Amino acid sequence: MTSHNIEEPVRRRTGGRSARIRETVLSAALQALEANGVGGLTISEIARRSGVHATSIHRRWGTLENVLFEAVLTYSQQTLPIPDTGSVRGDFIAFARLMANYLETPLGKTVMRTMASAQDHSERANTRAEVLRVRFETASVMAARGIERGEIRAGIEPKFAQELLVAPIYLRRLVTREPIDDGFIERVVDTLLRGLAG
Repeated sequence: MTSHNIEEPVRRRTGGRSARIRETVLSAALQALEANGVGGLTISEIARRSGVHATSIHRRWGTLENVLFEAVLTYSQQTLPIPDTGSVRGDFIAFARLMANYLETPLGKTVMRTMASAQDHSERANTRAEVLRVRFETASVMAARGIERGEIRAGIEPKFAQELLVAPIYLRRLVTREPIDDGFIERVVDTLLRGLAG
């Protein structure tokens, strides 16, 4: 699976019947993922839930992993839009809140478990790597804007700043299960920005 092959469907903007089929299939894939986990995710199950013939799904996406990639990435883009509040602090706080809420939903939890277990399956490991690459590349714009405004010192890698932002949220949601409130998020962001300040 190549980056070109799996990123192209996400960029495609189509209308009419094609767009409806895409939306229906991706929604069915997420429903199947939430209901059965990645181990129970098959093209046949997606076809059953969507009402779109399995051969049509194969023809458009090629592999189950490509359907999974596009479904997860599209859902993440819709659920975790990149804020633009005018300051890196505001952006980081808004994004961290979105991330914490996302990880609390049943589907968010399933997606994260799927990503965490992807190394057990080489194609899904590739899917995970591509989802994370695209999401980090997209979200890193927040830090990049902060560098341009002088809120973050030059030389900081935006992706690294993004990793430092989300790591404590993942830790609390997925490992320690400690609460994540606004006070915690603001402490994380303020501590991070002190380390990144120009």
